Amino acid sequence: MAARKKVTRKKVAPRKKAAPKRTPDAVIQKKVQEVRKKNAKLNALTVDLIKETAKGVHQRINRQGKPDLHFPIRSLKNVSYSQKKGYFEIGRQKKTRTLTVNTVKSFAQTLRMMGLSKEMVESNDFATKRDAYYQSKNWEDARFDEQSESDAVMDDIEAMFSIRGVSREQLRFVPDEHGGAVAGNLVVLDPDRETGEVERIDCTRFGSGAYSIPSTVEHLSFETDAKFILAIETGGVFQRLQSHKFWQSSNCILVSLAGVPTRATRRFIRKLSDECKLPVYAFVDCDPYGISNIYRTLKVGSGNAAHLSQFFCVPQARYLGVTPADIREYDLPTHPLHDVDVKRARDALKNDPFFQAHKPWQKALNDLLKMGVRAEQQALAKWGLNYVIEEYLPRKLANPGQFLP
Repeated sequence: MAARKKVTRKKVAPRKKAAPKRTPDAVIQKKVQEVRKKNAKLNALTVDLIKETAKGVHQRINRQGKPDLHFPIRSLKNVSYSQKKGYFEIGRQKKTRTLTVNTVKSFAQTLRMMGLSKEMVESNDFATKRDAYYQSKNWEDARFDEQSESDAVMDDIEAMFSIRGVSREQLRFVPDEHGGAVAGNLVVLDPDRETGEVERIDCTRFGSGAYSIPSTVEHLSFETDAKFILAIETGGVFQRLQSHKFWQSSNCILVSLAGVPTRATRRFIRKLSDECKLPVYAFVDCDPYGISNIYRTLKVGSGNAAHLSQFFCVPQARYLGVTPADIREYDLPTHPLHDVDVKRARDALKNDPFFQAHKPWQKALNDLLKMGVRAEQQALAKWGLNYVIEEYLPRKLANPGQFLP
């Protein structure tokens, strides 16, 4: 195929768009109250589940029996892909922790961790993984020697309660890392934890910067009349689209994934998409890591964290590009696939329920393996620094029906 000529079209000034109509304060308060009411129900459910679990242990001991706790096994072998729901689901295989002489410490640590969760829900507080590890230093013989031990117990508790509809964030254990960056036609409504006063955060007014997604997002609500969410893998492409106000000319919301998206970023996109009925389009590198790790994790979850999928996955996400077909059509510069890339693609085709369920993805990965190359988002700069804004994305967005599932 003949190489495309470098684009020389005149730069088009961003289309002027009327400022979004400000939502009346009464409507904002109603939205915030609805979020509070929903979170209050979840808080009550969380405390009830902790009490119920602890009560079961207590009753078993009173009957002079050996209490036990059951946790779902977290591995790809205990995962199924539900096309109806659109994400990975944890299976029925479980491991059991029974109170014995050998397990008394880990059993006590699990109960103390649950007790810490209950205290935080009731006092509207939270702890990071590191906070929880240091809290245990007051638990005498039940204290953790290393954070890896407390992390493992926290993960088990999260998995145990997730099958009852409660996430780790609802247990008030929050991630240390913050979320990605957001820019575009969106106002985030963020009530103050103590006063309840609502802060209106306009994501069009961060200049050359962007709104940073907080570590927990359940208390947020939104105002927007955007048409879609564009989730972008690299900070460089996000910065270009943000600096040239692509969100204004295309009436969208830009979210920087910064590689495999954090829990907060995935939850933010899911919550925003669900509540505002917005489609989500993913724009990532064309390589096995971008496809099978970043995009697959965003859309359907991962094998060792399938118990989180119901909260964090974005099943409505679709893959805009870069695709193997784009490499040929746009004559993009490429790099050879490394051995690890080939192994990742073959593993996806052989073992991953998501790719096994979608023939278009099987064809795309097989095409990539036959071509033996990969391409980055920034490869589009071959045709001009702003080719991605002026040509590639508008052409792609005109045909969303052609996006990969």
